[in-house]
Amino acid sequence: MQYQKRTALALAAAVAGSVVLMAAPAAHATVVDVNYQCVTPIGPKGAVSPIDIKAVKSGGSYKLTMSFQKGVSSSPVELGKGAMNPSAKIVLGGADEGSVSVSGPANQAAVPANTPIKINDLSGTYTPKKNGKVTFTAGVLTIKALGTTTTCTPKNNPKPSLELDVTGATGSQTTPSGSNELPKTGPLDSAVALGTLGGTVLLSGAAGVLWLTRRGQRAAG
Repeated sequence: MQYQKRTALALAAAVAGSVVLMAAPAAHATVVDVNYQCVTPIGPKGAVSPIDIKAVKSGGSYKLTMSFQKGVSSSPVELGKGAMNPSAKIVLGGADEGSVSVSGPANQAAVPANTPIKINDLSGTYTPKKNGKVTFTAGVLTIKALGTTTTCTPKNNPKPSLELDVTGATGSQTTPSGSNELPKTGPLDSAVALGTLGGTVLLSGAAGVLWLTRRGQRAAG
C-alpha cells in the first residue's frame, strides 16, 4: 500500500510538471526608448519616446498595440480636433520577417502650437507565417496633419519591445510524407512534448518496478 501511494505521488508530480510547462509565459515585453528623428515641413525635429508593444492572440492572428509614452514632434500651428492621423510600422525579426502596419484614431483634442504631439495607441493585426520566437521592434512613424506628412525614423537602433513564442502558423513547414519525425512547432511545444514524454517514461518505469516487486513476492511465496 505504501509503495502504491509513492507511485501515485510520482505520477501526480509528472502531470503537474507538464501543466507548469504548458502555462509558461509565451511572450516577453519591455518598454524601449526610441530616438525618433523626424522630417517635417518646417525642418528636422526629434524626441525620445518610450515605446511599448503588446500582443493579444485572436484565433490564428495576434492583435498588436503600440503605445507612445511621450510626444515625438510638434507643430508650429495649433492642430484642431481630428486634424492629425498617425500610423507606423512594426518590424518583425527572429523566426519571422517583414513588418506590420499599425494605425490609430485622429487626435481627440486640439494640440497647441509648439507642443509635443501625443500619439494615440496604434493597433494592427499580425498573422504569423512561421513558428518560433518572433521579435517586434518600433519602425517608421508617419504623422499626417493639415495636408502635410511628417516622417519619423528610429535612429538609435532600438531593441525589440516584444518577443513572442509563435505557434500554429499557417505557413509553417510540415513533416514530409513517410518521415518518422514529429513536426516541431516551437520551443514551448517542444517543452510540453518533453514533459509529456517524461511522464510516459515515469509511468513505464513505475509499471516495471511494480511488476518486478510482484514477481519477487511470488518467488518468495
